[in-house]
Amino acid sequence: MIKTIRAVNELRNVTHSSLNLQVRKVAVILTSPRSGSTLLKSVLASHPDIATLDGEITPFLTLTNNGFGFNSDSDAINSFSNLDTLADNTLDDLTVAAKEIPDSGFLRKKWEKRLLLQFPSLFSDSQQHLDLMDSLDEALDEFKAGSGKDEFALQEIMLTKVFRRTPWRMAYYDGRKDTAGAVCFNEKIKLEEPPFVLPGLYRRQFTGQDALEKTLLFKSPPDVYRVGMYEQLFPNAKIKYIHLTRGYAQSVNGLMDGWLSPIGFFSLDCSQVDVQLAIEGYSNVVDFGEKWWKFDLPPNWKEFTRARLENVCLNQWLSAHQTVLDSGVKTLRVTFEEFLLRPIDVIIKITEYLGLSKMQSLPEFRPMMATETPKLKRWEKRKNLLTNLGTDPKVITMMAALDYSMAPETWI
Repeated sequence: MIKTIRAVNELRNVTHSSLNLQVRKVAVILTSPRSGSTLLKSVLASHPDIATLDGEITPFLTLTNNGFGFNSDSDAINSFSNLDTLADNTLDDLTVAAKEIPDSGFLRKKWEKRLLLQFPSLFSDSQQHLDLMDSLDEALDEFKAGSGKDEFALQEIMLTKVFRRTPWRMAYYDGRKDTAGAVCFNEKIKLEEPPFVLPGLYRRQFTGQDALEKTLLFKSPPDVYRVGMYEQLFPNAKIKYIHLTRGYAQSVNGLMDGWLSPIGFFSLDCSQVDVQLAIEGYSNVVDFGEKWWKFDLPPNWKEFTRARLENVCLNQWLSAHQTVLDSGVKTLRVTFEEFLLRPIDVIIKITEYLGLSKMQSLPEFRPMMATETPKLKRWEKRKNLLTNLGTDPKVITMMAALDYSMAPETWI
């Protein structure tokens, strides 16, 4: 793994910058997995005064020897290594919404760097990397020869060209509809967690002026276990936290769907750390169930390697929100339920909290990181199981702490 990480870093060739010292405003979404943070971030990312990553910060932690297997045995990190390099990788990936399409050189480099995070073992091979670059050039030429305007058209052309010999890999990308019969994700090394994200088309490079003026927005559910990291990365910035919540039934239901998905949310290959999972309802159900841990690694994750799947998922929800509450950081709390019902009200609340101008309009919502077609009350397909979980005193206490009712008819 170390050899591959070194090769990926060399190919990405991220230059050193001191812009992290100039950053003045940072916002961090703290939440549990499957709570809608990807959708919320995608809406806020369209604000002209917000800069965001294409995905999450986690791959850059691994590239800089931080996190599980380096200085932690979970997602909690107390002391960070190579902070300057971590800041460099983070700043290099930041973009800002733009009305114009950037030049081909910028797009080519963004795609190369992103693909190296998604398939590090594949594209760090010298010949495969050469083929990748040829495919990117071919795709960009075809895109420009066509309309040259539509983001989804570019993504389709890019993926088709890059994976022309291994089209099954395209199923691992967010928003793909043709996932039937997809091969289970089983890459030798995982940096970015699938479903994979793709670089936006109408996004421009982050600049020194942006460091002074824009608000940097980050979201990654494991960030609940590393509060204080952004203070170290951006020592001269004011950090504001948004606590995004979602009821336990909806969250646990979404987590269970994700655990059973053959193409998404793979976070740790447990066979590489001599751990064999025996999670009832998972390990005995899917082919990859003894090997792959999914979603977050709370500090107590090893206590759940032989638990029932619903209890694993419940612990991921409980641990995340308990950690936020215990951290003592000041937050603006918003619920995903309110965001679904009254998105404009929630966005106004957040932009006012961050000191940003009111958004004139919201971008069209599209399903993101979805395991099936989104709909209200999807949790009811596991109604008996989930309502039984609700008798746990820990659940009742946490739901009350987050201002949720325990009446199922109120859960959307």
